[in-house]
Amino acid sequence: MTRNPTQTKTLHTLLLYIAGFCLFLEWLYPLEDISETSIGVFILFALYCFFISYFQLHWLVSFPVKGFGLLLIVHLLYFETSFLDLQWIAETLQEITYNIGLMFSGQWYMLTTFFRSLLFLLLIWLMSYLLYYWFVRMKNIILFIILTFVYIGILDTFTVYEGAAAIVRIFVISFIALGMSSLSKEVENKRIPISVAERLKYWLLPLVLLVAVVTFIGYQAPKAGPQWPDPVPFLENAAGNMRGDDGSGMGRVGYGEDDSQLGGSFAQDNTVLFEAVVEEDHYWRIETKDVYTGKGWETSQDRSLLDQANGQITLTTFQDSVDTDSLNTEINFTGSSRLPRLVYPYGVASISAEDNIDFHLNESLEAIETTRNGQNSVISSYEINYENPSFDINALRNSPEEEPRSISNRYTQLPDNLPERVGDLAAEITAGYETRYDKARAIERYFSANDFEYQTTDIPVPGEEEDYVDQFLFETQAGYCDNFSTAMVVMLRSEDIPARWVKGFTSGERIDSNLEEETHVNQVTNSNAHSWVEVYFPEVGWVPFEPTQGFTNMADFHTDMDENDTPVTEEEDALEAPEFDQNEEVEEEEGTNEAEEQDGDTAASDEDTGNSVQTFYLLIGIGIILLLILFVLYKKRRAIRIFFLQRKLEHHFDEAAFQTAYLYLLKLAHKTGYSRSSDETLREYAQRIDENLHTEEMSKLTKVYEQMVYSKGLTDDREEIIQLWKNLINQIMP
Repeated sequence: MTRNPTQTKTLHTLLLYIAGFCLFLEWLYPLEDISETSIGVFILFALYCFFISYFQLHWLVSFPVKGFGLLLIVHLLYFETSFLDLQWIAETLQEITYNIGLMFSGQWYMLTTFFRSLLFLLLIWLMSYLLYYWFVRMKNIILFIILTFVYIGILDTFTVYEGAAAIVRIFVISFIALGMSSLSKEVENKRIPISVAERLKYWLLPLVLLVAVVTFIGYQAPKAGPQWPDPVPFLENAAGNMRGDDGSGMGRVGYGEDDSQLGGSFAQDNTVLFEAVVEEDHYWRIETKDVYTGKGWETSQDRSLLDQANGQITLTTFQDSVDTDSLNTEINFTGSSRLPRLVYPYGVASISAEDNIDFHLNESLEAIETTRNGQNSVISSYEINYENPSFDINALRNSPEEEPRSISNRYTQLPDNLPERVGDLAAEITAGYETRYDKARAIERYFSANDFEYQTTDIPVPGEEEDYVDQFLFETQAGYCDNFSTAMVVMLRSEDIPARWVKGFTSGERIDSNLEEETHVNQVTNSNAHSWVEVYFPEVGWVPFEPTQGFTNMADFHTDMDENDTPVTEEEDALEAPEFDQNEEVEEEEGTNEAEEQDGDTAASDEDTGNSVQTFYLLIGIGIILLLILFVLYKKRRAIRIFFLQRKLEHHFDEAAFQTAYLYLLKLAHKTGYSRSSDETLREYAQRIDENLHTEEMSKLTKVYEQMVYSKGLTDDREEIIQLWKNLINQIMP
């Protein structure tokens, strides 16, 4: 059977390219686990780009074809108008211009999802081009295989992605690809006559069978345990974030948007976020969540933005019957730290900021967001006018028990698998109390009266079958604000009292010393991040409570006394300002210790998902940089090779060094157009090169090479030989 060179080349080219595509898919699969990214559309675009790259069309054809595919994907993902409508192209250009401005200003965290998707599609485009050259042209696939193993290994170690199956797939694909690449080189270099059918029969099928058998044996065979300890605890310890003995992770304190998995230890972060000019200290509210899952908090409603015209905020947390004082505050963020949502006090009425800023109320979270020219924008300073509430304890006690059905349905939700003993404990705590207010205060006092501890380290994460609140109440009895506040909300709901979980910041630490001024400046850091409880009272609204051990409720309470009213007892008076275990000495040291007492405590799981997303984009950035470096090295490979050959000739001149340099000169001449025919002697080939270059240097160098080969030795004209080689390299190099 005769050989068909074109058919043979097409076969191994196609198989190698398919192997490269399969390996590239292993880079995409983890994205669904570590960043909740839907990868289907990216896989389709990768298949499209790889298909076009395989046929090696002229760039004037391939560039617009791939560009059309990219635009089509972007249009399908982000636009609902017709593809032929030029308006979406104008919006795309505007989006790109806006994000490039953010990149040059260093605000990488503000890049929009649209632009990140566009960058990722461009990366796929580039990879389709590079992998063709690595796998098909150069057949130098080992580097990409190693990088793929390293990539999956890092993700398996430091993220939630399970890479065991991926490692096996990479092993199978890699060994088949290496086998195909090696045989292809032998066939091309030695011109072994072998047909397509023979390749399939005598080479590809046995290779696949061998790899399959080895893989099966390796998968089923008993394996030794890990030979090295887990590197994660070591790295976290080196960074000051040691993982707890229970295996729980440690995050860094601060505001995060994902609260679906609470628990775990955290490390303090005293980075200053903002400074506020205030008249009264109070909570800085950001958002609230209503669905308790047994592991953390989610929201039951879809994101819905309500425009706030002229900065007039329509959010209402309490009724007009509540006594208020009209106050204002000025907030200024420091450094590069920003928050994706505004912080605001209770009773916010209006917000003013720089021009072209629009305010929106996220009704599902009661969060305030900002945009500029229709794009998400984070502002660094703004002023707030608000009505600071003071809640009447008598009004709270006399509040009717019936609330709107929409409130009770939404804010008494509990998971079906909540352990029964949680409700039993709540019933026991509130037994003997009649009013909603007194029941809430009884649960609020329960933690300090029963020696629950506030701590931020050695905090476990509940297992798959464990409930977060149940674990805290009956097993650990130690935790931070998320533990205390979530436990109080769940126990209130088990008593059919509407309650919800709120997060934001405490008041921060006063930094000015002028006690005579009506206003003062508070400095708020990441360590002041906090969560607390709001309880619903009909005819009053949502009232904050503070169950966390060592913290003081920052809301204001008062009692209106009539002649026929019964005086408030000392115990009731203490309810107005629940300052647990705090005496005058502690008050005097508050300025020094406030950062330690008011540790910001949004869950470490916030950081887990945030870090996963950041890890994803960090890996993408590292991948782009590595690809660029590899691309530059590939383009400069000849210059790099020549540099090292020249150094070797100059510092270690011997027969081996000269032979390597001379053979590379022949190879370079062949690649730059001086092809040597099969019936042409080396001396004739050198003379033909000299005629084209109008020199005699190639013939002289060839004579030295022949004398070395046949006489087994080099002449003593070392400097002349090196100079001849350098001159020829400079003339032959394109």
